[in-house]
This record gives sequence, C-alpha cells and structure tokens, in this order.
Amino acid sequence: MTLKATGLFKVFGTCPQNALELARGGRHPKDIFRDTGQMVAVSNVDLTVEKGEIFVIMGLSGSGKSTLVRCLNRLIEPTAGTVTVDGEDVTAMNRAGLREFRRTKMAMVFQNFALLPHKTIFENVEFGLHVRGEARDARRDKARSALAQVGLEEWGGHYPHNLSGGMKQRVGLARALASDPDILLMDEPFSALDPLIRADLQDELLQLQKAINKTIIFITHDFQEAVKLGTRIAVMKDGEFVQVGAPLEIVTNSANDYVLNFSRDVDCGKLFVARDLNARRIPLVQEGISPSELRAQMAQTKSGVAVLLTPERTAAGYVTEIDLCAERINGHDSLAHVIHSDIPTVSQETPVSELYAECALRRPVAVTDAEGRVVGAFDASDVLQQLSRAQTTRTIPAPDAGSET
Repeated sequence: MTLKATGLFKVFGTCPQNALELARGGRHPKDIFRDTGQMVAVSNVDLTVEKGEIFVIMGLSGSGKSTLVRCLNRLIEPTAGTVTVDGEDVTAMNRAGLREFRRTKMAMVFQNFALLPHKTIFENVEFGLHVRGEARDARRDKARSALAQVGLEEWGGHYPHNLSGGMKQRVGLARALASDPDILLMDEPFSALDPLIRADLQDELLQLQKAINKTIIFITHDFQEAVKLGTRIAVMKDGEFVQVGAPLEIVTNSANDYVLNFSRDVDCGKLFVARDLNARRIPLVQEGISPSELRAQMAQTKSGVAVLLTPERTAAGYVTEIDLCAERINGHDSLAHVIHSDIPTVSQETPVSELYAECALRRPVAVTDAEGRVVGAFDASDVLQQLSRAQTTRTIPAPDAGSET
C-alpha cells in the first residue's frame, strides 16, 4: 500500500495562513518565526512510501520529524497539503472516515509504550480490536497471533509493570500488528531503551518485516539506526527534507554539511554487501579447464587467482597463479594437485562488515545467488578498494552562489 504526501505544511500559531504564504514564497522557517511568531514545523514536504518499504525520517530534536508523522494520520491536522493512501485522500476524510481509517489501515507505535497499566498484556493487545467492535473470539485469536509474532505469547496474563522496557515496546508493536494495518508509523520506538536491547529490537523488526511486509515509516534521531533499518532515509532540518535517498547514497554523497555530520562515523562495511564486490576481476572457470587456458584467463584479467566451478555452477575450489607456476616448473600439466577446495561462499546480501575475517585468510570468497550458484568472487583487495573508494567519495557538492551554508 503506497502512502503519498504532497506539499505538506504544518504551522503552529494564531495566524498560520500568513506564515504559510511566507513559507510558500521561500522564506526560511527561522526567519518566519522571528518576524511573525508563527512556527513552521513542517514546510512543503513531499514523500512517497511504497508497500514493503521501511522509510526512515531522521533529524535532530525540533527538526519536525514527529510532527510530520502525526500529520500523516492527522493526529496533528496539516495546515496545507494532502496525504493519500492508494489514492484515497486522508486529509479529506470526515471524523468517522478518519476513525475507521486509523482502526483498519494505519497504526502507530509510540516511544513511551502507551500501555494501559490496569489491563493485562493480552488485554492491551486486543484493546484496539475491542474498540473496533470485533467479536470476542476473533480479537483473541488476533491478539494471540500478534503476541506470538513478537515472542511474548507466554506473557499475556501479566501486567505492564512486570515487563522490561524492551518487552513493553514489543507489546506496543503487537498491539499495532493485531489490527493488521497496511501502514505502521513508528515514532522513535526504541530510543528510550538500552543500547543492547535497542539493537536486538532493530534486528527483530527487520526479521518481522520479512514476514509481514508492511509499509513502515520509522522516526529516529539516530543515524546508525536509520542506516540499519531504512530502505530509504529522509533527513529533516527546520521542517524540510534536506536529502532523501538510500543509506549508501546518503553516506557517500551527502547533500550538505548537516547530512555529512550525521554520516561521518558510519561504517561503510555495513552499507555494502557482497554483491557490490563482484568486480569480475577474478575469473570463474569450469573445473575441467586446462592449465594453459587457465593461465591465459588469469593473465587477461590480471588476477592472481581463479575460482573453479562444477557443471552446476557451485564452487569446486580455487587455484592461485603461484600454484600454476610451481606445477609448470615441476613439469606437470594438471590442476589435480593444486586445487584448494576450502573456498568459502556467501550470499549476495551478506554485509561486507561480516566478511573481514574471511578476507584475513587471504583466499577468494565465492558469491552465490538464491539457488546457490556462483555469480562472482572477490578477495581482500576488492574489499579494501570498495571501502577506500567510499571513503574518498564521501564528499558534499559545492554550494551554489548565494546559497545558505
């Protein structure tokens, strides 16, 4: 389900229309506040979030990210602009239509858990379904299923005060999932948690998303969290989107100093995956190849190693240029004694940061597709070149003449 916002503004103050016209005319929100006392919290935001995407909105406190996400479900009424979900205009809904929309298509997970202390965990999870008027058996089945999805099926009879912070946040997520919404809005849901618990919940959210495939809009002020979770990231400042792009694009091609300062300490090894290292420098050859043919291919690609494949394109092993030279000196013309069978394989989606140990063993690594067929190979030099290239291209474009710096 696709969510789209067009020309979205939110102005806080007694004369929002005056500030709105100034913002539309290009005045900066800080200047508008100084001159009028009206706060432009969201300024002319356009966004499109596709089904199954985790779209992360991040920025410093006061950047407008939480106000924006509340405009999407009209917990805060936008001053101007439209929000549509699969073409249905949310901003035009009357009160009854909006209430039904929130109950069935969009749910929100808050930072402060928002659990009812006098109700059990099970009752908290099924509460929204009860308000929606669902039958008792149906809502209980959905509540049980939602608790199982977050690993808390045995805690239904307990009360919120019996749970840790991480468990409470899981309950908040289960409550949102119980209504089976198409869109999840998550407003800094993990920011109040300890770092280790926070990291665990991030991993669990990514695993859960593979199963539920929801449209998720996730708010955070933590860039590391944004990079880990986001399909795309929108960086906000002063109510505006400064840059929108994939994590790798944000890190390696920052729009300005504001974005660059967020991304400066990010480990690029967590952004690149094995697929990015398939430089086609290491030749992939059938295991029946002759030594002379193999030497020719290695010379052509200027590679000191080659990966041998079975007829099914699985990895049979690898041969080094040094091995071939030794065999030639010894008067042999066979690969039988020089094939190293201990070649590791990784999937195309394996983060480079998980490959450092393999690279330290000074042998090639084969990259496989979903069917286990080898589609490429790399070694330590490919990893170092990729990381070095990312580091040297981590720059910002020169500002236009007269632009704000």
